[in-house]
Amino acid sequence: MSYKLKMKLAPWCFITPFLIVFVLFAVYPVLYSIVLSFGTYKGGTVNFSGIKNYMFLLSDKSFFQSILNTFKIGIIQVPIMIFLAMVLACFLNSKMVKGKGFFRMAIFIPVLIDAVSYSVIFSLLFNDQGFVNSIIGKLGFTPTSWYINPWLATMMIVIAQTWKWTGYNTIIVLSGLQNIPGELYEAAAIDGASRIQQFFSITIPLLKNMIILVMVTSVNGAVQMFTEPNIITHGGPTGSTTTVMLYLYNMGFKNFNFGIACAGSYVVVFIVVILTMIQMRAGKEK
Repeated sequence: MSYKLKMKLAPWCFITPFLIVFVLFAVYPVLYSIVLSFGTYKGGTVNFSGIKNYMFLLSDKSFFQSILNTFKIGIIQVPIMIFLAMVLACFLNSKMVKGKGFFRMAIFIPVLIDAVSYSVIFSLLFNDQGFVNSIIGKLGFTPTSWYINPWLATMMIVIAQTWKWTGYNTIIVLSGLQNIPGELYEAAAIDGASRIQQFFSITIPLLKNMIILVMVTSVNGAVQMFTEPNIITHGGPTGSTTTVMLYLYNMGFKNFNFGIACAGSYVVVFIVVILTMIQMRAGKEK
């Protein structure tokens, strides 16, 4: 084998193992799921059924209810999380704050905790004899059953998600704040602008791209939410916290309707793409 041929083959020797793994565990499952979304899986074989699975989803009230539940949680949780991320980022960016390294670490720690672990912790905190009801009772109020009331069950998911991801978004916003030149604030202060005027006239416009990034990732994360409703509320009560991903999981691994589950997953992909396009377009118009 000539030297030139060896040099041409050398790069392929490095990337071929990765390509094999990528095709086996990424490309092939995606292609197979597309085929499966147009068929039924029985006895290890896929029988083509056209758009029957998609038609079933369009006529299934539980599927639409799971989408509504997902949007309900996202509409409440995402604005709260972005607001808290902005507040914490401004706090950490202040020159008056000491020990910023400690606060950054403390805020980011929840992101590092496994979703299953913290979901179990939250389910214990909010159960009937849990820490939250204990505090409510000591304050003189009547403890409540968080798992019976649909609104309270939804708020448990919102609180858990907000606690988990606020730190992640705070770091993103903080990186944007640190790239804003301090001279802009000094010039605005000389012109008589108050702190609030500086915030809305300088900070928000210059953070637009970061805010859009946080919004897109948060919305997409809310649409794909699975672990929290599955472990904390099990989709209850009466399906009020069954998100679209939990619905697809139940359809595929409890009812063994893998074709419908695959079809639903591509409906979710379509929803995510549309939401991302809307947010990106709205950000550009502003």
